[in-house]
Amino acid sequence: DDYEEIDEQDIEDVKINAREVSIPAQNAFLHSIIQHYHVDGQDGVLNPVGMLGQKLEADFHIIHGVRTRIQNTIRCVKELPLEVEDVVFNALASAQVVLTQQQKNLGALVIDIGGGTTDFILYVDGAVKQSGTIGIGGDHITNDISMGLRIPMARAEKLKIDEGSVILGNCLPGETVVLKDDSGFAGKEVERETLNTIIHLRVRETFELLKRTLDEESFINFIGEGIFITGGCSLLRGIDNLAEEIFEIPARVAHAQTMSGLTSAFQNPQFSTAIGLIKYAQAVQAERPQRRGFGRIFSRFLPGIR
Repeated sequence: DDYEEIDEQDIEDVKINAREVSIPAQNAFLHSIIQHYHVDGQDGVLNPVGMLGQKLEADFHIIHGVRTRIQNTIRCVKELPLEVEDVVFNALASAQVVLTQQQKNLGALVIDIGGGTTDFILYVDGAVKQSGTIGIGGDHITNDISMGLRIPMARAEKLKIDEGSVILGNCLPGETVVLKDDSGFAGKEVERETLNTIIHLRVRETFELLKRTLDEESFINFIGEGIFITGGCSLLRGIDNLAEEIFEIPARVAHAQTMSGLTSAFQNPQFSTAIGLIKYAQAVQAERPQRRGFGRIFSRFLPGIR
């Protein structure tokens, strides 16, 4: 039988076929991310272009989200008004600037803790192996503080940011935090350990739910570079220590790697997704035919599952 040289069109055909995978009816397709190619039974091929073969196959990681949430997000953006050219999974965008290619090759887990959700993406051997969303985020912590201490949400949010920690037992017995009123005068006092306990319990719940999800496929055993925590809630004191305790692998708070023109202010972990979107958009624009204007690529907290 004749062997043919694999070209770019063959790669495109395989990618198109990947989009035909069956997903839940209520979900919409977001991404198909290549893991490896297979040429005539030869596994683990990273770039088959130029190889000779009869049969080209590929393993893809598929990310999809709830259709109505995606549509509602797009409608909100168009009210600004902005053109929505693409929708990007949060953790995928963050990983573009939080991780280096070497870290992806050695195995790394990115946990992006936002306001409404916690998104994650796991790389092994440079390829995405798992991704998804836990329906808990920083807003849930703020609500817990508000309910537990009987204070307004705005004050609970400020208390979480200014004084909160996920570490228990590291404050003096009876140590308190003074809540100032809107005029700046001292008001209600709360025990620091009570505040930390509220935060600790919710973050622990989030990490334990995520660990159970990851344990279903065992890829976490191949993480050589550890866990990279980013997003607004990654700034909670001691969150990396709690992650190490629960996942039993090294963890760190991560921000965007140095980029040309990036000021130190934007290296805050809460901007990782936004900066990652810029890098993602640059890569997408380079692959697509040139159009007039620059398409806005917008990301929201969308559930992505394998």
